[in-house]
Amino acid sequence: MDSKPWKEIVVDLVYWRDTQRSGVVFGASLFLLLSLSVCSIVSVCAYIALALLSVTISFRIYKGILQAVQKSEEGHPFKLYLEQDVGVPADLVHKYSEVGLRHVNTGIKELRRLFLVEDLVDSIKFGALLWILTYIGAFFNGLTLAIMVLVGVFAWPVIYEKHQTQIDHYYGMVSGQIKDVVGKIQAKVPGLKPKAE
Repeated sequence: MDSKPWKEIVVDLVYWRDTQRSGVVFGASLFLLLSLSVCSIVSVCAYIALALLSVTISFRIYKGILQAVQKSEEGHPFKLYLEQDVGVPADLVHKYSEVGLRHVNTGIKELRRLFLVEDLVDSIKFGALLWILTYIGAFFNGLTLAIMVLVGVFAWPVIYEKHQTQIDHYYGMVSGQIKDVVGKIQAKVPGLKPKAE
């Protein structure tokens, strides 16, 4: 098992530093999402479990026949895995549940702030985002978006790494133009003055 922190492992995966591992994770994730777009989650889970069970039973029978023919006493082929502790440590559960709770509470406070219009500009931006999401939802379902996000997560870092100067140049141009337009709108519309930073 890798002793690296999980953030480094994720970065290594999406930057394809270990192409074999990244390929397996990307392929398995994409296969799962495509399967879910065709079948129900119950069917997909049942088929995956059935395939895994078929492989392990076949391997167990194969090793048993091989041991009988060679008259060896190797024992159960999965003995090493059967003796391992597979329980989840309580301290790990507490650690991640506290982190998750912190994120949930932060999200709830931010949604309260946006829906109760603590800052008019931020609430209008949030409303525009929700309006855009209605159009995205009309074109794509959730699984299609998940597939696109997965492909993007595995493709974008490599593309950006190879073409960083060009992407940064065009991003700077677009970002500057958007800031100019937003500044002009905020100057002309009463109540939308920019916050003092």
